[in-house]
Amino acid sequence: MNTTASTTATAPRRGRGGRERILAAAARLFATQGISATGMEQVAEQAPVSKRTLYAHFRTKNDLVMAHLQGLVLSGATLEDVLTREDIPPRDRIRRLFDQPVADAAPVRGCPFIDAAAEFPDPESAVHAYAREQKLRMVALIADLVTRLGCREPLLLAEQLATLADGAASRAMVLDDADYGRHARAAAEVLLDHALREGAGATAAGSRAITD
Repeated sequence: MNTTASTTATAPRRGRGGRERILAAAARLFATQGISATGMEQVAEQAPVSKRTLYAHFRTKNDLVMAHLQGLVLSGATLEDVLTREDIPPRDRIRRLFDQPVADAAPVRGCPFIDAAAEFPDPESAVHAYAREQKLRMVALIADLVTRLGCREPLLLAEQLATLADGAASRAMVLDDADYGRHARAAAEVLLDHALREGAGATAAGSRAITD
């Protein structure tokens, strides 16, 4: 038996899946110590890949951060993901907005887009702009759901609900309380009930006016 050939055939090759390993290492480091505190050399060590391989995939740290955030959107591990679940009724999707997107995460993490925007405070930077885009998308998705529920002012209500969700995520992280969203969920239910009662009242009034 050729031991050398067998070992070569079965041993993992560092060159394969390099991009995925880099992104996985970056995600772990960004979550545990923040983006600014994470250096490219540290990412390369954790991947593990050579610095040459790292820079072949990501020319700058900003490129790596952008790829990380885009990967989060595709992964479904964000607050916003539940809003697109067509298998869940609209109101339940809004309720789930106040759950932790990653179950059993320890310690509790806040919203990665808010974290990224805080670490890239220049509104014109690519990272900050992408984070803003995701927060605006979140409002648009909520507005669509509350419109389906019969809300008369969907954008106003969507902004209020998004503010509750983002605030709850931030406080859950600071307090390391995975169930902290229950407080914001209770407030969201009050806002929804009020807005939908107004919408139903306006619809009923309009129907009576047409009948009269």
